Amino acid sequence: MKAKIRDTEIYFDIEGSGLVPDGSQMREKPVAFLIHGGPGADHTGFKPTFSPLSRKMQLVYFDHRGQGRSARGAKETYTLDNNVEDMEALRQYLGLDRIVVIGASYGGMVALTYASRYPAQVSHLIVIVTVPDFRFLERAKEILAERGTEVQKAIAQHLWEGTFASEEQLKDYFRIMRPLYSIKADPDAPPPKSWERAIVSPDAINIAFGQFLRTYDVRDQLPNITAPTLVIGARHDWICPPEFSEDIARLIPNSDLRIFEHSGHAIRADEPEALLDAIAGFVVYKR
Repeated sequence: MKAKIRDTEIYFDIEGSGLVPDGSQMREKPVAFLIHGGPGADHTGFKPTFSPLSRKMQLVYFDHRGQGRSARGAKETYTLDNNVEDMEALRQYLGLDRIVVIGASYGGMVALTYASRYPAQVSHLIVIVTVPDFRFLERAKEILAERGTEVQKAIAQHLWEGTFASEEQLKDYFRIMRPLYSIKADPDAPPPKSWERAIVSPDAINIAFGQFLRTYDVRDQLPNITAPTLVIGARHDWICPPEFSEDIARLIPNSDLRIFEHSGHAIRADEPEALLDAIAGFVVYKR
């Protein structure tokens, strides 16, 4: 499905019923927006891992502008600010009231910005392996220097400089870097099926890392967030290290912090069941 909103067309997909029988009444389930990372990836990385959450919530997946199945456009419009405003426009397009906001990695940056800008529209906020500001770039470079192979360090230069030349090169990056993203990844195994079916966008990741992430900083906005917030970090995360999750939790009132001790950045690959349990329990019991 596609929504023509603002100056673009956003692809979205919905999983799970919104209205369900509950004894003698019909009950409306919470609606959750799942915000994918990258940038330059798409929403399909959430599937099928997050599908069990549809028993508790109606899930709205979507692709950021210029990414996945959403419309392409002028590269200079592929900004975090537009991602936030596209998300609010999609909420209005779908006629929704308050939503559960779940963002991972770069999607967590969008989620933090959205929740601080539109606090009245968020019932629960869950941010997974993300950061509040640009400092993560230098810290990730330090960690890569300590843990990475020479091949990983070389291809990561395209990330830091925003110079991926093709979809194939971007997929090569994720293939080569996979053992850093997931502590369970076998470097000799073929890429997971999720990456074979993903639609990647070099333009989106180049604009982000080459331009706006270098000045990204929402730390002074985080106290504006009013929704109950769950901050999830991963002990072995190389690109969004757990100290940044700790910073986020300190700055958001009414927030809970959980660090997954046996995960890298890809918690949904390393500890998927525990991740879903944490999300489902938080939304159910924090109403």
